[in-house]
Amino acid sequence: MATTADDRRWLAAAATLAERARPLSRPNPAVAAIVVQDGIVVGRGWTDVGGRPHAEAIALTQAGERARGATLYVTLEPCAHQSQRGPACADLASAAGLVRAVIGVGDPDPRTAGDGIARLRAAGVETVLADDPACRASLAGYLTLRQRGRPQVTLKLAVTADGFIARPDGTSKWITGEVARAHVHRERARADAILVGSGTLRADAPRLDVRLPGLENRSPRRLLLTHGEAPDGWSALRSPEAIHELADCQYLFVEGGSGAAAAFLDADLVDRILLYRAPVTFGEGIAAFRDGMPKGWTTIDQRRLGADTLEILERAR
Repeated sequence: MATTADDRRWLAAAATLAERARPLSRPNPAVAAIVVQDGIVVGRGWTDVGGRPHAEAIALTQAGERARGATLYVTLEPCAHQSQRGPACADLASAAGLVRAVIGVGDPDPRTAGDGIARLRAAGVETVLADDPACRASLAGYLTLRQRGRPQVTLKLAVTADGFIARPDGTSKWITGEVARAHVHRERARADAILVGSGTLRADAPRLDVRLPGLENRSPRRLLLTHGEAPDGWSALRSPEAIHELADCQYLFVEGGSGAAAAFLDADLVDRILLYRAPVTFGEGIAAFRDGMPKGWTTIDQRRLGADTLEILERAR
């Protein structure tokens, strides 16, 4: 059964709500659920800190008896496996008296993978799998981890108007303005881990923490791309391919510099590029891309951040 315009609107709302869970829900995905009765929200929830309770459990508990005859909108297929940490959400939803469930994305976890939908339908709940783009985007890290065995990788580059990320001596501090830097900190807060190369560590001694009021506790784990030892408070990553060994890491933020960027691009392990362009010039220096702008990328968004411009690109796979 096809989704309606209202279905897509509610799923988009749920996908936005799921942002509240990221990345604190790890090792579980950041999921959100909304219970709607006659066009009114009677329950909502997102995955709690540490992964439990799940979004559906919170939303259905909040709705209570008002869930009877209602529609559940959830970004990811309700889990179908039993756990010592809580009951299966597919069973909770089946027993709630819902008449309909609209699911944004099917769960690739083999413990659920279609069983959650089957249980809802067996309980008489009209169930629609939407394969919704907004929900898929909100779960990109989880889906990449399940399907590719690695985190979703975002490469961040701050470049001058003439295409440089650093001066010839490797220094690059404060290419962009305060608004763009605040946006970078917001992106850090959404990541499980953050990585730089050893050259950037030597040149800039970056803290790589989150310095936005109220989000300081969301500073990600710090990784160093190096064949040597990592300093205290950091972990060494020997190669880009080693990201397949990062347990429970759904979102990796690569901040540079040019060596790390080239290594990840050459390995075809970058899924998303955040290109912050500043209205300044260096005249000479280290280019953002060693061989020019890579091919196979699509610009999905562009916006002004103060005097700077942010371009968001995704890899066409």
